[in-house]
Amino acid sequence: MFKKIIIALIDKPLLTSLFVTDLGILLFHRPPFLFSVIMFGALLAMSMYFGQKLSLFKN
Repeated sequence: MFKKIIIALIDKPLLTSLFVTDLGILLFHRPPFLFSVIMFGALLAMSMYFGQKLSLFKN
């Protein structure tokens, strides 16, 4: 399962770097409220995209 996650993240380097950067900024800095809401929305969208692409628990 861990290998599948790493391979999916390596296949999409731009989205992975945006995801990590966005998460780091939201965790360690305090951007203005409106900007942080937009960034959180982007983080949520990328999380849903990676969740669909990975689909770890397929039956």
